[in-house]
Amino acid sequence: MNDQQTRRRRRVPALAPDERRAALVAATLPLLRTHGAAVTTRQIAEAAGVAEGTIFGVFPDKASLIAAALESAFDAGPMLRALSAIDPQAPLRERLSDATAILIRRVESSVPLMMLARTMPFDAEDSPLAALLRGRRRLIEAVAELIEPDRAQLRRSPDTTAGVLFALVASTVRGDLPTEKPFTPDEIVAVLLDGLLRRTDTEHDQNRGEA
Repeated sequence: MNDQQTRRRRRVPALAPDERRAALVAATLPLLRTHGAAVTTRQIAEAAGVAEGTIFGVFPDKASLIAAALESAFDAGPMLRALSAIDPQAPLRERLSDATAILIRRVESSVPLMMLARTMPFDAEDSPLAALLRGRRRLIEAVAELIEPDRAQLRRSPDTTAGVLFALVASTVRGDLPTEKPFTPDEIVAVLLDGLLRRTDTEHDQNRGEA
């Protein structure tokens, strides 16, 4: 151990078990994005500024720490709070564009860790992937609530519309769509609400009149 590591560890105050657990989880997440399951407890300890044995005073093994870190990353709480802050009185397109930007951040942060979670031997019901799916369902429900006031304008229910929006976001972030560059939030909303046919203002006004 070098002098710099020693000084850093000495500066780390004593923490309660829950705080220590949270600190270890926070230190583990960026390492998982870089190293995946190959990350070592030594690397985690150095990032957290603690002795390696401290990890095993909080978690029984490395797999348990990784599971806790993934569950933390998949927690939908921050995104749900962001969605709840969207102005419900704003126009539908504006609401959906704001929601789309939030969903993009969610998927961008989740995709690399989701691939890792699929390779880990977690119990099916308690796995981080199960937490991810529960969070996705809650996010879709929250977006559906944002859409609900404009239900009459849509061909499908707000819940279905929110699900399609999430699918478009996921496909955009993963690069599944054959586009030269990723869609912006406004473009994703335009695809959702208007399709890909570019219409003139005259055609748009005629269609509104026929409706």
